[in-house]
Amino acid sequence: MQLRQSERRQAKIKMALQGSAGAGKTFSALLLAQGLTNGDLSKVAIIDTENGSADLYAHLGNYNVVSLKPPFTPQQYVDAIDLCIKENMSVIILDSISHCWDYLLDYHSSLTGNSFTNWAKIKPLEKLFVDKILQCNAHVLATMRTKQDYVLNQKDGKFIPEKVGLKAVQRDGLDYEFTLVFDIDIKHFAISSKDRTEIFMGKPEFKITPETGKIILEWCNSGKKSEGNSINTSASIEIPQQIQHIDATEEEVYNAIQDCNSVPELLTLYRQFPQYHNTLKPDFEARKTILIHTVNPNNKFSRNGHQK
Repeated sequence: MQLRQSERRQAKIKMALQGSAGAGKTFSALLLAQGLTNGDLSKVAIIDTENGSADLYAHLGNYNVVSLKPPFTPQQYVDAIDLCIKENMSVIILDSISHCWDYLLDYHSSLTGNSFTNWAKIKPLEKLFVDKILQCNAHVLATMRTKQDYVLNQKDGKFIPEKVGLKAVQRDGLDYEFTLVFDIDIKHFAISSKDRTEIFMGKPEFKITPETGKIILEWCNSGKKSEGNSINTSASIEIPQQIQHIDATEEEVYNAIQDCNSVPELLTLYRQFPQYHNTLKPDFEARKTILIHTVNPNNKFSRNGHQK
């Protein structure tokens, strides 16, 4: 065990695209893959759970398809990823991982006994799946379906449900595992709801193009930030002064959640206090949803993924 200086190294992007049916998640993922492979779609594989929808875009190029059949178990996804790695695929598109979560929910409901303790049987299966995504030596683009989401806000002493946007059909907090998350609306515009690359966060909505993938590839291949590098990797997120200490109370952390003004700031807060992940997770999720759907409300559309 020893201390070493921090240094960002080359990486494989692990990102998610979430949106409702018809938002263009599969098409957008393929455009990103074009950029990530410099146009060589023969190095791209789609793991398809959408009943053949991956073949609808064959006109884009000669990418590869692995079709899965129900039940969509975590092991099926793991085996398919292993196959793609064996065949030296550079980009793996998981379209979609919502089917895996649907399977896990159905499996959980089929178990007898205590519903709460039965989650202990589900978590290892999901962990197997998530770890494979995060550790495989390829760029991974995962799509997730979304549904309308609501949060409870207090008004006149009563809690009133208010519609705040779309929620992924997936385990709460899974998006924290990814380096980059794009939310895509029905008009095919994307906005970043989580961004460790710091390229897209806070930017106006944009249309995904192969150039967006090239920008992400540049970030993946860059090491330490050097003079003249256009990608900013050195920015930091400040935690509110009142909770700089690691032993902050649950109430202090709750108040800090409400004071967060961006998703990166919220994510930093979430990571700093793992002891409150269970008790305050609904508050983290509610604040994140509000921040996602109130960012840059007056900005004009940008038609590509270029930095401004």
